[in-house]
Amino acid sequence: MKIPQDLKYTKDHEWVRIEGDEATIGITDFAQSELGDIVYVEVETVDETLEQEAVFGTVEAVKTVSDLFLPVSGLIVAFNEQLEDTPELVNEDPYGEGWIIKIKLDDLTQIDSLLTSQGYQSIIS
Repeated sequence: MKIPQDLKYTKDHEWVRIEGDEATIGITDFAQSELGDIVYVEVETVDETLEQEAVFGTVEAVKTVSDLFLPVSGLIVAFNEQLEDTPELVNEDPYGEGWIIKIKLDDLTQIDSLLTSQGYQSIIS
């Protein structure tokens, strides 16, 4: 199971890649493997500003639907539109082509509350 060291993580199994004042967010390799085959990703919050831990969308797998929680507060500026036709990208490449949203960060200090790869590894072990 992959847990890239250059990312930050949440206890709810989202990952965050920080690039200046923007962040790319997706679900972890662990989360996608637990969910199984992902058949639909829904995000209807583009152009909305949401608080940390707010639900920003859902991931639907064959057997379940899971809420997606925003790791940090910010304005959702993009949804990965490839997921509309190929939601299985979340299973195949969760840290690359399977990213879910991009946000403009409101509060860079919230990054400090996220888990390192080692901290996340200890949660799922």
